[in-house]
Amino acid sequence: MTTILADGWLITMNPARDVLEAASVCVEKDRIVAIGTRDKLARAHPQAEIVDCGGRIVMPGMVNTHTHLFQTLLKGLGDDMALKEWFSCMTGPSAVHLTTEDAKVAALHGCIESLRSGVTTLVDFNYVHTRPGMAEATIEAFEETGIRGFVCRGFMTCGEAYGVPGVLIETPSQALAGARALIEKQNRTPGRVRAGIAPCMIWTVEEEALRLARRLADETGALLTTHVAETSFEIEEANRRYGRTDTEFLSDISFLGPDVLAVHCVQCRSRDIRVLRHHDVKVSHNPCSNLYLGSGIPPIPEMLASGITVGLGSDGPASSNNHSLFQAMKFAALLQKGAHRDPTILTAEKAIEMATIDGAHAVGLGNEIGSIEPGKKADIIVIDASGPSMTPIHNPVSALVYSALGNEVTDVMVDGRFAMRGGAILGVLDTAISAAAQTHADALARRAGSDRFRRRGWRSVAI
Repeated sequence: MTTILADGWLITMNPARDVLEAASVCVEKDRIVAIGTRDKLARAHPQAEIVDCGGRIVMPGMVNTHTHLFQTLLKGLGDDMALKEWFSCMTGPSAVHLTTEDAKVAALHGCIESLRSGVTTLVDFNYVHTRPGMAEATIEAFEETGIRGFVCRGFMTCGEAYGVPGVLIETPSQALAGARALIEKQNRTPGRVRAGIAPCMIWTVEEEALRLARRLADETGALLTTHVAETSFEIEEANRRYGRTDTEFLSDISFLGPDVLAVHCVQCRSRDIRVLRHHDVKVSHNPCSNLYLGSGIPPIPEMLASGITVGLGSDGPASSNNHSLFQAMKFAALLQKGAHRDPTILTAEKAIEMATIDGAHAVGLGNEIGSIEPGKKADIIVIDASGPSMTPIHNPVSALVYSALGNEVTDVMVDGRFAMRGGAILGVLDTAISAAAQTHADALARRAGSDRFRRRGWRSVAI
């Protein structure tokens, strides 16, 4: 199958960062084979289907470097809570009652929501394994919706003293056996959906488990991701246990490396940043979640200046309330401008880099996705630029970061196949999945007792 996306405003994200007007992209099977004019590509590929993209923006699919798909069912229940309370009072208890069917529906809904907002690659930090098949259910959702990504087998091996429900805690050997089995099954041959390893955070994972996770990543080549320095509590706990920050501790036990995706890094200071750069660790910046939970503002400009690769993440919808990287791009840029009182410190162009090519490098796929170049995988999105929010347009990059709402995506191609076309999701019935997600969310909230947060009174001022 050959397809030509014709006459769009093309944001390539190639090394020259070319932005081309009335440009066309030819896709053959799962790869981009050429960029040029409509006429030239049509002559070279006379059997190709031509999709008119005139008046629309064509760009690489975005890479969401961090989410928790099961939290799709928890949107809005954890409003106005700090992270520790949010986890111990709502998210943890809800996770205890999660079923495999809940996990599947939540993942389907989250994948559809992601595709509709232009995300073609997801990293799911999958840390709930109270029942068999949780990770497998999520992988099924990836396969059925056609999205690319990583299902990272997460785990917690301690933390009951801080509100982690006992049923979420595994022994290190159990957790790593589960991760190994998933990796051996899913990563046996190259594929669109891969498995990774995800020890949760410093106060819920013992040193032995971190060392075992590092060893497994070395043996299998799987992506290794963990929460790092998200809140001041994590830094305090790391100092109490180990006499140093969690970043320093992870370095000292040889956990860090170029295959590590460190999530949040809000509380990292200059020495931590030097440590991350020394090990070529990649960072997942989740601005909406960091603000929602009041965790703080990460030193992203300092990380970028040091040469650290930073991608964007939505985080789980229980702490950001959606999967939109359009929102993440805008918040990422505006947050640093306000914090530093410097409107030049993080540009719209950098925000798009973080959402595309930098995110691709962060998950180890920079040679395959993240830009529109001949030879790369055809992960491409098409955006309707004619709506009132985006128009009038003087600069398409500015319009995407500062003006778009995120619902302007009309077409999504992953691996050369349309996962969404003309605004319609292909392969699954998204309206039925939305209805099922509401049903499962209501039932889960009742079982977990978190439905009490739905009935909260009006709070003009928190007390």
